[in-house]
Amino acid sequence: MGWVEHAIFWHVYPLGFTGAPRAAGPGEQVVHRLRHLEGWLDYLIELGCNGLQLGPVFASSTHGYDTVNHLLIDPRLGDDSDFDGLIAACRDRGISVLLDGVFNHVGRDFPLFQAALTGSAGAADWFRRDGNGWATFEGHDALVALNHESEAVRGHVTKVMNHWLDRGAAGWRLDAAYAVPPEFWRAVLPAVRDRHPDAWIVGEVIHGLEEYREKAGLDAVTQYELWKSIWSSLNDRNMFELSWTLERHIPDTLTFVGNHDVTRLASRLQNPAHIGHALAVLFTVAGVPSVYYGDEQAFRGVKEERAGGDDEIRPAFPSTPDELAPFGAEVLRTHQRLIGLRRRHPWLARARTTVAHLTNRQIALRATDGRSVVVTLLNTDDAPYRFPGVDGGLSVAESSGAHADPHLVPGHGWTVLNS
Repeated sequence: MGWVEHAIFWHVYPLGFTGAPRAAGPGEQVVHRLRHLEGWLDYLIELGCNGLQLGPVFASSTHGYDTVNHLLIDPRLGDDSDFDGLIAACRDRGISVLLDGVFNHVGRDFPLFQAALTGSAGAADWFRRDGNGWATFEGHDALVALNHESEAVRGHVTKVMNHWLDRGAAGWRLDAAYAVPPEFWRAVLPAVRDRHPDAWIVGEVIHGLEEYREKAGLDAVTQYELWKSIWSSLNDRNMFELSWTLERHIPDTLTFVGNHDVTRLASRLQNPAHIGHALAVLFTVAGVPSVYYGDEQAFRGVKEERAGGDDEIRPAFPSTPDELAPFGAEVLRTHQRLIGLRRRHPWLARARTTVAHLTNRQIALRATDGRSVVVTLLNTDDAPYRFPGVDGGLSVAESSGAHADPHLVPGHGWTVLNS
């Protein structure tokens, strides 16, 4: 899986991106919206990415995480030919595709669950029960928990994962993996790896990252701790939180500063000047970075805990990049510059990062693979700040503004030095 250490993903929520209806109707007719994504692949490349991380594309009742058929492309997005066309277009550009697998739960319209409701014993074995009847995912009645002790469920998940890898996907993000016993993945993944040894399998995990990754046999886990500490440290101007998180950070992670489930970075940060700070951390620490579509254009959006509360953070995109408003050009360029820096230093994917200097409002991060060095300087104070010399002889690779002294960072500025 050497390709993973060079991967930088652009993360798209397809149902929102393509403007699909919020809910699938009975006998939903196929509409070929997935083709809309092909017109954005060159934009992905120009951004500097080489991976496409897709949200759910399989048949579901509403938002994609209430799956009704894991082996069918959602008719609101298209059909197998649309998926194959997207994979081919990605392959032509050297883009790897990461799929979203929802294997902790299914929607209530999942045919076997409907059979279970009628008393079918074989079907009922697929689903977990609790004291209140059918177990659900975090109290959501529409999301019925699968029984991960069932051999039939294990066989089904193995079949689904291999089916779409056979069709050209490069890996899977396992939704809500933290809710699944790690022993389940230990039972499922060997048959997947035997057939697809280069597939990258990353699980959505919130806490206990390394412990769960090892128990489950995953390649990587999501890094929510880093996501939270980045924006929180910048808002509070408390770099000690970021420092604490980086002491726990591991390379085997999918890193991000935004995704389909959280308030957008541009809305989360109290000072928009700190977007560059967040990106500088994302692209200079270990892990596999992912950019959520629209964040590179400084899109705003607040997640709310209500029906339709995800709509702002899962918007439709226009037909072509030329139709984007010009307001995000500066943030787009910052992404391109820092992604370019990451490309020039692919070893950062497995770098060891230490904190070389720390105050409440300033931090210097030193990343190394034992040979090369990258130092990231962040200043969240109003006044310029001169960092004590770190690895003398380093030069400015990227920064928020030109300045003669590489260790003197302007107020609310950032600098990345390299050897």
